[in-house]
Amino acid sequence: VQLVESGGGLVQPGMSLTLSCEASGFDSSTRVMSWYRQAPGEARDWVAVISPRSAGANTLYTDSVKDRFTISRDNAKNTVYLQMKNLKPEDTAIYYCRTVQNNIVYWGQGTQVTVSS
Repeated sequence: VQLVESGGGLVQPGMSLTLSCEASGFDSSTRVMSWYRQAPGEARDWVAVISPRSAGANTLYTDSVKDRFTISRDNAKNTVYLQMKNLKPEDTAIYYCRTVQNNIVYWGQGTQVTVSS
């Protein structure tokens, strides 16, 4: 199982970014896939989750990103995305992709998102 995030960067407030989480070693469409983030000096917090395709690919978001972030998946590419709009300085963090298999938690290496003018 491997998760590789990409797409982070430095953007100004109000701009958009789309993060990617490419999965390998398993079919991500059959798993709950989540995005977390960790700001400097803070704990790692849950951001968004998407259920398996068989469960309807339902999505949930933490309150602070509702109506701004969208989690989605491309099953053909075995990739999960986090589309982020109207970014705010408080969105600055390292963003991580996460899944669980056989009671083992897997994380990607993270991708840095910095929102600053």
